[in-house]
Amino acid sequence: MTVAAFEAILDRILGPVVEGVLLPTFDPQPWLIDGAPDGAEGSTIALTAAFLVALGGPTQRSHAPAIALLEHPPAAAPSGLAALYRRCLELIRAEIEQAAGADAALATRLAAAAEGLAVSDETDAGDVAELVWSVFCPEAVGIRGHETERESALRSRRSVTIATPNPRPIDDPASQILFTSNVLLTVPASSTSIDALPYPADLRRDLALASATAQEHWYDHPIQIGVEPAGNELLYGLHQLDQAVAFERRRRPSTGRATCLLSVSVTHPSLHGVAGRYVETELRASGPLNDVDLFVFTEGDTERLVEEVLAPAARAFLARGLGPDLADEDVRLRDVFGVDGAYGRHYSFLKAITAFWQVLIDPGVRGTFKIDLDQVFPQDVLVAETGHSAFEHLETPLWGALGVDAGGRAVELGMIAGALVNERDIGRGLFTPDVAYPRAPLAPDQVIFLSALPQALSTRAEMMERYDGAEQDGTTVCLQRVHVTGGTNGILVDALRRHRPFTPSFVGRAEDQAYLLSVLGSRAEDPGRGSAASLAYLHAAGLIMRHDKEAFAGEAIAAAEAGKLIGDDVRVLQFSAYAQAIGTPLTDVAALKDILDPFTGAFISRLPVTVALLRFAFRIVRAFDDGRAGLAVELAQVGAPRLDAALTFTGGDGLRAAVAYERAAWDHYYDVLGALESALAGGDQAALDLQARAREIVAHTRVSSGAERPIA
Repeated sequence: MTVAAFEAILDRILGPVVEGVLLPTFDPQPWLIDGAPDGAEGSTIALTAAFLVALGGPTQRSHAPAIALLEHPPAAAPSGLAALYRRCLELIRAEIEQAAGADAALATRLAAAAEGLAVSDETDAGDVAELVWSVFCPEAVGIRGHETERESALRSRRSVTIATPNPRPIDDPASQILFTSNVLLTVPASSTSIDALPYPADLRRDLALASATAQEHWYDHPIQIGVEPAGNELLYGLHQLDQAVAFERRRRPSTGRATCLLSVSVTHPSLHGVAGRYVETELRASGPLNDVDLFVFTEGDTERLVEEVLAPAARAFLARGLGPDLADEDVRLRDVFGVDGAYGRHYSFLKAITAFWQVLIDPGVRGTFKIDLDQVFPQDVLVAETGHSAFEHLETPLWGALGVDAGGRAVELGMIAGALVNERDIGRGLFTPDVAYPRAPLAPDQVIFLSALPQALSTRAEMMERYDGAEQDGTTVCLQRVHVTGGTNGILVDALRRHRPFTPSFVGRAEDQAYLLSVLGSRAEDPGRGSAASLAYLHAAGLIMRHDKEAFAGEAIAAAEAGKLIGDDVRVLQFSAYAQAIGTPLTDVAALKDILDPFTGAFISRLPVTVALLRFAFRIVRAFDDGRAGLAVELAQVGAPRLDAALTFTGGDGLRAAVAYERAAWDHYYDVLGALESALAGGDQAALDLQARAREIVAHTRVSSGAERPIA
């Protein structure tokens, strides 16, 4: 019965398209009745049409030709696309039966949606969309037309009553905070002549070789090596940070130089040997950083930290296990402590390195704050509209405070999160949301899953709160954040070392939100204040960075479009499986979603395979509708292998085992640092030698630029 209801919903979505009416959104018949067209473009949309028809069941017109096409795809079809579609026909039906059998509310929504769509007024697009969303994207239901009430309700759910402010807040961000960011590199654009680039001959040779190899990792808008300096996010972001620190030093002359640590990740493994040389070449040519000390870490640098410092420290100072066991732990550490791979790996490194820095490099470091290099501190606007500069926002005693959330849970606000304003919008005011409520007619994939709607709600409710009202005054009551961005967030080292959060290294989207999931519901005691609480993000009202990516990174954004869209579909599969595997006291997915909804929780689906594959298929449909057949083919080419691998990884025990493996590795990391710190405090010579080696390695990562201070 449940599969029949699903087929009835899909039947309503497919069919001859009528202008001005939401459903149907796509007519598959023209692509099936005359046989498969020639070429990659025609075969991509034909196979997608066949998948949707086959999924709709045997009552669909052209069902038999659709099955035949999937079984015998055209030679020009993107590799693996037909196999992915065939695999998912059975996976989706099994998933719907299983999920509806385990969740009576889902079964009721399926039946109600099928019945409602059968009798709905086709001109009432709002009601029609909500019926479909009630099955595939229930977090979007009930927002339209009720935005203000929903925002207020979400702010109430996110409220935290402060019990104890941080008795020792950050008071000198330049010296106490390690600023971090990530450089994401890819091969030169196809229009770039590698031979004409102003790099040494050996670097150009290695670039040419790397460009001929396969891509393994996808990022939103990686820097295309060879891009003009004016469009280079690396140079832009670092010089903007330098100017922001100069502003702070003029405002408060006692402020010293800031420290920034960059990780370098690559899309092609063959770029490993190129990455460090490229970054240093560009930075040396771009002019000095006068107020920032810069350290650049590649995968090779992180391997040296493990092999030459952390692994020997474990053998010398951890009184547990035998040699072979510690050898296994060394492998775990190398697997998680690094910067290459999906977003999750370098994101965890950029947080965890701060504990290493505190123990071995500079004990005065008390926290870290991550920025993205396409984001800048608009200092003049910050001061004019909030009364505080960026550094002054970081000095709030709410960062590190203890409190009680709206559900009665004890929370430690050991993390901090700011917000973003788009460069094109800042003229309208600093508190202009960077995500608007979607108002345009719904595209085919949005009829299935419209994450932009709960995202806009969350942006306004969580990120734009000013602490200027009675409900949240920013002193006794504040907000905790669930929806955070990859930059504009930080964590205190003390909270980091006690709670030990991490993002699994397989996470390729929303790594910032996955970081919180690793400790959601877990409680760690603060020895100094004698209280056990769950780790949470503080909403730092007014700590807003200007997002400039569209002003200079347009070519990189366009080049990465397909990879980003597929990453969002993979995110549904990963987050849905991760919610089942995180192993915290909040093991019930409904309890997790009660905290994470509407936006983060939208990607934890009861029907992840169904949602991901329908969304993928209808994105291809949308690309064709928009006259972008090339994008449709690229989606198929990139998406088929990535989705197939994600289905295998999330459908068995692979993800659960990976999470447990990485959690053990991070526990080992912090145990090693704790043991090494104790040995240093006791004056142990072996520990002092390891500290000296750590400082040598770190000194090697420094990029000369302007006046510098020695490592402490």
